[in-house]
Order: sequence, then structure tokens, then C-alpha cells
Amino acid sequence: MTPPRSHYATCAGYEIHYMDWGPPDAPVVIAWHGLARTGRDMDPLAAHLSGRYRVICPDTLGRGLSQWSARPDEEYCLRFYARIAAALFEQLGIERAHWIGTSMGGAIGTACASGLHAPQMRGRIRSLLLNDNAPELAAAAIARIRAYAGQPPAFDTMAGLEAFFRQVYAPYGWLSDEQWRQLTETSARRLPDGRLTPHYDPDMVRQFTAHEDDYLLWAHYDRLELPVLCLRGEDSDLVLPETIERMRTRGPGARGLLEVVEVPGCGHAPALNVPAHYALVDAFIARVEQAGG
Repeated sequence: MTPPRSHYATCAGYEIHYMDWGPPDAPVVIAWHGLARTGRDMDPLAAHLSGRYRVICPDTLGRGLSQWSARPDEEYCLRFYARIAAALFEQLGIERAHWIGTSMGGAIGTACASGLHAPQMRGRIRSLLLNDNAPELAAAAIARIRAYAGQPPAFDTMAGLEAFFRQVYAPYGWLSDEQWRQLTETSARRLPDGRLTPHYDPDMVRQFTAHEDDYLLWAHYDRLELPVLCLRGEDSDLVLPETIERMRTRGPGARGLLEVVEVPGCGHAPALNVPAHYALVDAFIARVEQAGG
């Protein structure tokens, strides 16, 4: 197995970090993380896929090892994230790729595939897997996410930070003790006083005030003409059943291109870290490739 590589690229004027898994000449899968997370969340899935695919796992602007925005109100938004994604495709010479996106990562994929925010991305996404993401999100869940993401706590010890993550991300479902520790260590940074806090720019939450309807993506969804798999955590408070029903009658749903699977034992969002999750991803990509997508 080709070991993962850590790289940096300059995209839209910023240094963006990404992990690069698998053979460089294999078909490409983009695995993009959620709002207050980092690309390292995708390590288990990327390791699973890396025997057959080249898997690119970026840190979004303001997260993980990527540079923070100098203009938070302007750049912490889906339009700018899509611009970064397009630049990353160009820098890495990616013609087409499957896209797996958790939460925010799914919204970025939708915005790219529609071509509305990044016209040069139209037709370059072969398939879109929305991991507990939809063109409309529940307002109460967004308020919950804003509450913890906008004021990240600080802890004296790694054990304290891990306990916080275990509580906040309990809806991810089952993670092993090793996976919880890896999640914690790969999404921690030290403050000037030595305490530990989640590894992101707290200003990224200003997306919800400066771009109030940024995650209302029906106009993008309606333009999608590619296979879409929506994985909904059965206990998700972000993607509501009534939204799923609307998805079935619009865009790829109306075109017979939408599949929906409810993932048991999860809320927002499935961690994509166990064999049952891998099987859903494998089967979806295989169906797309067999159909010539």
C-alpha cells in the first residue's frame, strides 16, 4: 500500500493542506470534511479506499493545517471554498473525481458540481456522496453547531479535549478508543497559554451571519446531473425526513439519479469509519464506474 503523503498547495491565494492517499495514477476520490473538523477525519475511509483510488483529503481554509482567512466575512463561505476546490483540481491535474463530503464537505461538493459557484467544475465530479448533508438544513441543528463551533473551549490536557470531542461528536456513532485519540490529536492546537483547543479559526462560524442562506442549496441541487448518494444518520437533527422527500422529487431525484440510505446508530454525521460504512461507499462508486460515470 502506498503510504499517505502530507502536501500543501496555494489555492486562491492561500496555503491549503491536504493528505494524499493511494497510487498517484489511480482514479481520484475527493474526501472533504465537515464544518469544524479537518481532513484527517477521513483517514479511516481513505486508508480503506487507497488500495484502489487516489484519495485527496483537504483541510478547508481556516481548519487544520491550512492557512486562516484574512477576510473572514468574505471568504468563509461556500463560494470561496468552491474556488479553492477548483484551484486544487487544477494544481493536482485532476480531470474528474468522485466526491465524498461530510456535512459542509457535501455542500462544497454540491456547489462545485452545480457549476454556479465554480463554472470550471461543471462536469468534473463523477459522483457525489452527501454524508448527512442536504440542500436545506434544519435551523435548530445549525444553531446547535454554531453554539459549540463559535466559542471553542480550551483544556489543560489532551484527555480533557478528548472528553469534549467524545461528547460533542457522540452522534458520529461508534469509534474505537484509538480512533477517538487519533481524532483528538489531529484536530488540536495549542493556545499561547499552552492550553489545547480545536484546530480551526473560530471566525469561520461567521459564515452563518455574513452568508445567512449559504447552505440553502436547492438552486445548486436542481442542476445536478450526476449520481448522488445521500447517507442520512438515522438520528440526524440536521437532515430532516421531509427534506429527503423533497430531494426525491427534484434535481437528481427527479432524474432517477438519487439514492438515499439511512445509517443506523448515527446522528450527524456518520463517521465513515467501520466496514458497514465502507460497504456503502464501495458499492456506490462501483455502480457509478460500472455505468461509465
